[in-house]
Amino acid sequence: MAKKKSFLSLAFIAVLLLAMVTPAVSADSSEQAPHTNAAAANLQSYVDAMQPGWNLGNTLDATGADETSWGNPAVTQELIKKIAAQGYKSIRIPVTWDVHVGAAPGYTIDPAYLTRVQQVVDWAIGENLYVMINLHHDSWLWISKMEQQHDQVLARYNAIWTQIASKFKNHSSKLMFESVNEPRFSDGGTTDENKALQMLDELNVSFHSIVRNSGGMNATRPLVLPTLETSPTQTRMDSLNNTITKLNDSNLIATVHYYGFWPFSVNIAGYTKFDTDTQNDINTTFTNVYNTFTAKGIPVIVGEYGLLGFDKNTGVIEQGEKLKFFEYLAYYLKSKQITPMLWDNGQHFGRTTYQWSDPQLYNIMKTSWSKRSSTAESDLINLKKGASAKDVTVKLNLNGNTLSSIFFGSQQLVQGTDYTLSGDQLTFKAARLTSLISSGKLGVNAVLTAHFNKGADWNFNVILYDTPVLSNVQGTTSSFKIPAVFNGTTLATMEAVYSTGGNAGPQNWTPYKEFAYAFTPSYSTNEISLLPAFFNEVNNGDIILKFHFWNGEMVSYKITKNGTSVTGVTM
Repeated sequence: MAKKKSFLSLAFIAVLLLAMVTPAVSADSSEQAPHTNAAAANLQSYVDAMQPGWNLGNTLDATGADETSWGNPAVTQELIKKIAAQGYKSIRIPVTWDVHVGAAPGYTIDPAYLTRVQQVVDWAIGENLYVMINLHHDSWLWISKMEQQHDQVLARYNAIWTQIASKFKNHSSKLMFESVNEPRFSDGGTTDENKALQMLDELNVSFHSIVRNSGGMNATRPLVLPTLETSPTQTRMDSLNNTITKLNDSNLIATVHYYGFWPFSVNIAGYTKFDTDTQNDINTTFTNVYNTFTAKGIPVIVGEYGLLGFDKNTGVIEQGEKLKFFEYLAYYLKSKQITPMLWDNGQHFGRTTYQWSDPQLYNIMKTSWSKRSSTAESDLINLKKGASAKDVTVKLNLNGNTLSSIFFGSQQLVQGTDYTLSGDQLTFKAARLTSLISSGKLGVNAVLTAHFNKGADWNFNVILYDTPVLSNVQGTTSSFKIPAVFNGTTLATMEAVYSTGGNAGPQNWTPYKEFAYAFTPSYSTNEISLLPAFFNEVNNGDIILKFHFWNGEMVSYKITKNGTSVTGVTM
């Protein structure tokens, strides 16, 4: 994954939405017999044993002078020990070689850099981890220019893999090579999909030949081959399947990446919840992956997974919706014998603190390695200040489990008095909820923890809120911050439309703007910022904004843009 993902084109969004309701089917899925030999079975066992996996992102793959150029500290042996202690069985070590490679014709890798990569690899193997290394951002930095600079790119690619293969040829079979990360040629001007598929096939075949002929353990070392852009679209998977079939090598693994149903993954177009569309995208995608590869004896690794909104911050997706996504994805991948590797660029597991930034997320992921967890339709119980007390019913997603107990801190709630349970309908009684918000403090007043007979706990946040209040303000297109008294609420999404009609701002195929790209709330400074990226694509005139909050309320606001000047008024 690049440090920042580029936005998908509208055309691709249309394809994505169509695929959501029209599952793709491999044209040749019935024509190729499954690989059932012992070697293929052994390789599937190898990939199964890699579960779960973790990425050492934005480190050795950084494009600057060294591994700290993107803000992460240099990798230490202690970090590798700590990540293994978290229960991870495999580690993907993305490596960008570009600035560490000499000129033609030798394209010699800086010996010190190659030694540093080996050091990190050896630390990981020393912790009994399966290890994957690759050519990472080289994909868009120079490999993408292959159509225009074919011979030069191929020569450089071959030279790099020749040196890597030689360096590691006697290493444990727990080390695997990935030919290239997210291979794409569009940065180099290629617009023909078939041409791009042909070039990727050429790279993968050349990579395979170099490694297999380099001696030592490389004769049978597991090799990981990606689809174009490592995307799980059917045409691209079929093309990779053809390459793997042609190579006739039982030690080849296919890889794709997955960052979820895009509108949900970045919080745009009103996809704030882990709904049916988002779940179906997981089902359709990995049923197709399974049918194309796994069912035919070709193991699959999801070399990266997560949510694209995490590129901005991990709060782009509401906590409960985020947890449901990770829980369900892990379950479905496991059911299809597909091993995932979490993308972590330092935002999840602290590189020096060795602590998880979101322990709840880690806990639900960790639990998913062996069993399913129960969730609920929401983790928010919103109670309006001054409103008469009412029972609140929440639907549970039990996922085969049963509710055991509910606690408020160390105090166990009494079933029948504090709550009732009928099937999957959990009802919190008005009297108990009223007691929890008796302080009158706006915001989260209590956290109720539901325990189940199996799996992770689920937290319910009991929130006292009042209607949020926005204020008038003057600003500019480079700095526009609406004063906001949130009154215990949190922002879910924002709509923007011109007063004369039509959607305003970027991605104007939808009125709902992208969270943390077009707008972002700050609860510590009590403001909602409209970001420059929003104004870059807004015409002069009046725009009506609708701010949707997680308590179900909506507040309208009008802004007037005139050149770089922006005025905001309440409605």
